[in-house]
Amino acid sequence: MISLKHNSLYQLRIDKVFEFILSILAIVSAAILVVVFCFLVQESIPAISDAGLFRFAFDETWHPGEGKYGMLPMLVASVLSMGGAIFLALPIGLACGIFEVFYASRVAALVFRLAMALLAGIPSVVYGLWGLTVLVPIISLYQPPGASLLAAILILFLMILPTVAISVSASLRSVNPAYALNATALGLTKSSTIYKVVVPSIKRGIVGGCLLAIARALGETMAVLMVAGNVSMFPQSIFDPVRVLTANIALEMAYATDIHRAGLFVSGLVLTALILFIAWISSRILLPEGRQ
Repeated sequence: MISLKHNSLYQLRIDKVFEFILSILAIVSAAILVVVFCFLVQESIPAISDAGLFRFAFDETWHPGEGKYGMLPMLVASVLSMGGAIFLALPIGLACGIFEVFYASRVAALVFRLAMALLAGIPSVVYGLWGLTVLVPIISLYQPPGASLLAAILILFLMILPTVAISVSASLRSVNPAYALNATALGLTKSSTIYKVVVPSIKRGIVGGCLLAIARALGETMAVLMVAGNVSMFPQSIFDPVRVLTANIALEMAYATDIHRAGLFVSGLVLTALILFIAWISSRILLPEGRQ
């Protein structure tokens, strides 16, 4: 009995220590986010004080050296490229996950997981190089110049597809098998069980995977910089060249000074705020009914 009490107390202490370590790590992670956000705000203040938020939204173009701070075309390009990529990646990633878990053989599923892991690990500059040398010339055959919003969407789609597919696959494998067994007992076909029972039960996993994919798409720099054309203007079609906010920061930070430099930090602040807003929307979607 003494030995059992000793073991119980020991396990309780281990649990308390583990809980304490996890709490510290969570606090540190949140503190890092707060520090980064505060740093962006501090560095952005000179530009906001000099130009005002109104000019960042409504100036016609981006030429900080001439006192023009039009960021809206680049923000629109960032959102459109991300939105187009997610629009393609979500249904295809969901289909890939369903195929791997429910239809593929054991060998095919293993090959699929390895392929997705490989695609997820390819450096973004390699995607950009492929897009610049293969995808852009193909698009230019139909609509010059080729470097365009469409090229950015397709490159981002290829980059985030593994994230969505892997998240969906992991969520599907974690579903309680009793769901499928009960649905089959009620007379549902395999496809009906998947789409009406299993898939709705992994809503959190799908939204979580999409959030990760959105964050990567909005934060991607090099690949989009290489294929988008880098022209700061509102796109009239998907074949028009565009410049996203991340590419603008990468292109100009090396030589930017004073207010120009602060304006680039405003771009980073806007991107961070956009990611936080999307995360907030996702959390609202995932809240149980009655708590929203």
